[in-house]
Amino acid sequence: MNRINPSKLLLSKWTAARPQNREKHFLVTELFRDEQGAVLEVELQAVLTRRSERLAWQTLKDSEGWILGWK
Repeated sequence: MNRINPSKLLLSKWTAARPQNREKHFLVTELFRDEQGAVLEVELQAVLTRRSERLAWQTLKDSEGWILGWK
């Protein structure tokens, strides 16, 4: 289980543990917050294809799916 401070996720680097379509390395490009300022979702952009996907930031805590940094 990765320990994450959601406020510091912007521009963080991630590696997919099970890459699909040769997309292995990702960068957090945007944080989506609620009215109180709490982070709800992040936008991950694949470095290779520039494809973006939006997902709940808690998904990154799963160490079986995501590895902090580029490995």
